[in-house]
Amino acid sequence: MRPRDGGIAAAVLARVRATGLLPPGSRAVVLLSGGRDSVCLLGMAVELCGSVQAVHVNYGLRGEAAAEDERRCAQLCARLGVELTVERISRPRDAPGNLQAWARDVRYAAGARLAGAQDALLAAGHTATDQAETVLYRLAASPGRRALLGMPARSGRLVRPLLVLTREETATWCTAQGLPWREDASNDSDAFARNRIRHGLMGALRAVDSRAEENILRTAELLRDEAEVLDVVVDTALAGRRAIAIAHLRVLPRALARLVVRRLAEDMTGGLCPRAAARLDDILALGSGALDVGDGARAEVRDGVLRMVPTPPLGHTRQGGESR
Repeated sequence: MRPRDGGIAAAVLARVRATGLLPPGSRAVVLLSGGRDSVCLLGMAVELCGSVQAVHVNYGLRGEAAAEDERRCAQLCARLGVELTVERISRPRDAPGNLQAWARDVRYAAGARLAGAQDALLAAGHTATDQAETVLYRLAASPGRRALLGMPARSGRLVRPLLVLTREETATWCTAQGLPWREDASNDSDAFARNRIRHGLMGALRAVDSRAEENILRTAELLRDEAEVLDVVVDTALAGRRAIAIAHLRVLPRALARLVVRRLAEDMTGGLCPRAAARLDDILALGSGALDVGDGARAEVRDGVLRMVPTPPLGHTRQGGESR
């Protein structure tokens, strides 16, 4: 399968190849929804990798439309000679979080299981357009520097090779290859926050400056570079320790002290703790005791030293401590 034109489509493929995220001879599992971006990713993976499989999750949320998505994915994979794994799942009534978050977690879990079993990369079809929308969404919903960093191109097995392409470019490539895709009607619904950003905010920003999307992406790129420097500074402040003297924390620049608090919380929980940094003043005023800082982390100060421990179950108070 080669691009039918020797111009734009070939150049688009070359840019994805240059990322090195789909190296020749590699094994890849592609998250395939049937939409333009995932169809583009699957086609490019077939071009670039040594072995490709796909996984499609049918949530059963859109009735016949969901069944048709599954059928189209099966047809596409048969055409490309790609083995397809389909998972059909219904959302439990007591599932936490919103619908989109639940669907995302299910999709990534299904892909991770297959990729792990095959010792393969797990490829997701996020584009530069998605990246810009993600930065704006996180900026509105989550304070702090990390909100502006966007999605990493690689995180463990997970790779996002299409972050160098816009949504329009993935459509161009699919059209050039004669690869059909499905349009999800829910992507046009303003019931979802990301759609409101896509249809309203991004358009308004482009009206201010046609380079708005490009400028957002460049800002995120610069901040990711700067984040690496800040991580080194935090490493130096902690010197390999999982605790820090309150007296030391107090004399650090406030921005660095907040980063240290967050690092301690995240090292302990193994997840993101964006609210921990905002509790710096409370921690410094704590004296000796305990303070919940959110996201499963609790700050404990004993003998003038700050450590992070798991938040105990509701109604349980650690001996000798206090809960706020």
